Amino acid sequence: MFTDAAKNTMLDALTIDGARLHSGDPGASGTANQVGDLESATFAAASGGERALSSTVAFTGLTGSQTVTYFSAWNGATFVCSAAITGGDTTANATGEYSLTTQTKLALTDPA
Repeated sequence: MFTDAAKNTMLDALTIDGARLHSGDPGASGTANQVGDLESATFAAASGGERALSSTVAFTGLTGSQTVTYFSAWNGATFVCSAAITGGDTTANATGEYSLTTQTKLALTDPA
């Protein structure tokens, strides 16, 4: 099991400057099931083994009521990682807008 301090070090080592939404699993290259464009994103320093968005990322131009179930994190054009969107609204509004909030986090889980 990794300590939170070790997880924080690993998460903070990731350079992430963008996020993209997906209607399903993004796959190994982060390009499957894309919806919308890559948007600028900034993550705060890791704490407690998690790294949260430091500000809301707004997406526009999606299909109205589009379902979004994953987001991917990017360093320029390089895919870094992805995570399922859980515990909140997973549908763009009728005008095709969706926001990832500061409740959006990257986390490392210990192997079983």
